[in-house]
Amino acid sequence: MKAIQVTQPHDLHVVEVKNPTLSNANEVKIRMKAMGICGSDMHILHGQNPFVSYPRIIGHEVAGEIIEMGESVSGLKVGDKVVIEPMTACGECYACRHGRPNICEKVEVYGVHRDGGGCEVKVMPENLVHRVDSSLDWSEIALIEPFTIGAQATYRGQIQKDDMVYIIGAGPIGLCCLKMALNAGAKVAISDFNQERLEFAQRWGADLTINPKEKDVSKELSHWTNRMGANVVIDAVGTPTTVEQAIDVTSVAARVVLLGFHVEISRIAQVNITKKELTICGSRLQTHRFPKVVELFNSKNFDVKDLVSHEFSLNDTEEAFELMEEMPSEVRKVIIKL
Repeated sequence: MKAIQVTQPHDLHVVEVKNPTLSNANEVKIRMKAMGICGSDMHILHGQNPFVSYPRIIGHEVAGEIIEMGESVSGLKVGDKVVIEPMTACGECYACRHGRPNICEKVEVYGVHRDGGGCEVKVMPENLVHRVDSSLDWSEIALIEPFTIGAQATYRGQIQKDDMVYIIGAGPIGLCCLKMALNAGAKVAISDFNQERLEFAQRWGADLTINPKEKDVSKELSHWTNRMGANVVIDAVGTPTTVEQAIDVTSVAARVVLLGFHVEISRIAQVNITKKELTICGSRLQTHRFPKVVELFNSKNFDVKDLVSHEFSLNDTEEAFELMEEMPSEVRKVIIKL
């Protein structure tokens, strides 16, 4: 079968690999149909992901159809449209015992630590396979995984109805956070240097869009919140500057969710954290968010298909990655049809 493989940094190809077979009674075989390209896939290609080993079949935003099942599988059937939850945990460490398998000491992600779903056929344990409504198209199903990341950020920020939320970064994940925050009933502001992305965010329901090249973010947020500050800030960029800004523009009793990350040190005044009694937390992968997001996608009033800006065939995978490299400002989400 064909698979999308990064053999070493800066070397990506569609290759022929062995077709997998069922080896355990609790496994399902899936004919893969669509894969979204994520920023982490780009990091793997660039050799910037410290957790990956090469060669690696990438792909963790994936959708497919069940074509075979092990004898002990229940709740699924051949022909089901499914999305893969691309994460394993040990079930025994401190995080797992406290219901947070996403930060398991031995967490492994398909497409990073293990071969992913960017291939024609994939075998997965049934507990990581979620059935979706048959009316959803393949590209739409592939969006479920990035929306679980947005759902996790919303969960970590404890976003409530009428909260005033500020999201830094209107890339694909920032846009997922926007949609999930709006779904929670919040009012949402979002910033980005890319005006096209801001216009898309506005079409998706953002109450305020800010281009930092044109307007002072702090002043805009102060005016928007009637000098209160944002109740929740989600930093989907993760530079030292954005982390500092995230803390600076908060209200009292606010929550700051750090979703992006950077190795450089940020300069943060402790007085703002103590005086406002801020809660600052990280957000990684997702904690039991798949069922909720699948339910949203299955509903008829959660339409996010227009997040997909480009689609390519499997044979044109290299061209898809070149587009991500050369014209990132024109891209929201790229889907490869497998």
